[in-house]
Amino acid sequence: MTSTSGQKKFVPPNFSSEQQKIKEKMDKIKHKIIIFSGKGGVGKSTVSANLAFGLANRGYKVGILDSDFHGPDIPLLLGIQDQRPGIIPETNEITPVVGPLGIKAMSIGFLIEDPKQPVIWRGPLKLKAIKEFIMNVDWGELDFIIIDFPPGTGDEVLTAMQVIPNIDGSIIVTTPQEVALLDSRKAVVMSQKLNVPVLGIIENMAGFICPHCGKKTYIFGIGGGENAAKELNVDFLGRVPLDVRLRELSDEGRPFIVNYPDAEAAKALTEIINKILQKIGEKQ
Repeated sequence: MTSTSGQKKFVPPNFSSEQQKIKEKMDKIKHKIIIFSGKGGVGKSTVSANLAFGLANRGYKVGILDSDFHGPDIPLLLGIQDQRPGIIPETNEITPVVGPLGIKAMSIGFLIEDPKQPVIWRGPLKLKAIKEFIMNVDWGELDFIIIDFPPGTGDEVLTAMQVIPNIDGSIIVTTPQEVALLDSRKAVVMSQKLNVPVLGIIENMAGFICPHCGKKTYIFGIGGGENAAKELNVDFLGRVPLDVRLRELSDEGRPFIVNYPDAEAAKALTEIINKILQKIGEKQ
């Protein structure tokens, strides 16, 4: 292939076959949703896991792809950290681990013998792993795949947005501080530049509910995520308060949204799921 200047244009080896295989895999999955954040420490993986739990509890077939290679929390949040994926001998494909409510999951955390050891990888290794998890995992037919990314706008998110076809949209998780505006803007702009629709912003850790008196205290303030959504002209999906039971059940790998459906945080997550379903044209 040559460019207009007459010089040969570099084409990665097996690019077409890789893309074809990715397309074949992803065509079996009705909805693809990316969840990421402008910075770390916002509870993004906890939100991802509970959205997956909530969707699966409604009868949807759900998969969750953990693309955070340096801090893979999804196995713990699903309570399947001691399990290992299998291999299909005929195709040499990986079979995902199945967690609560039938959620299929894949994470580098399943492949590390000692979870205390860090994954020290440069960009090319991470990009290869993401592609492997997309095209060489036997996801089967799913209604949803939730793709949980590390913080920031780096290689992992860029690769997925470029190679996964027909992504329904991205969800940005942030916290209530006004500084969230700066971090959310970066994530929104990245998504828009790569032609991935922004489904909206979730404001997490929006107030702490005392387990003794029930009073809510806004430790991190309130409104940063909502203000960011207004300024960036994207939808605000809702705010989720801190709840000690959410932390406890997350550590145990149990679905908070299912076990405490009447909790304020669970109701907030449920309403967020309703908005997501409405935006992508699914029945609630």
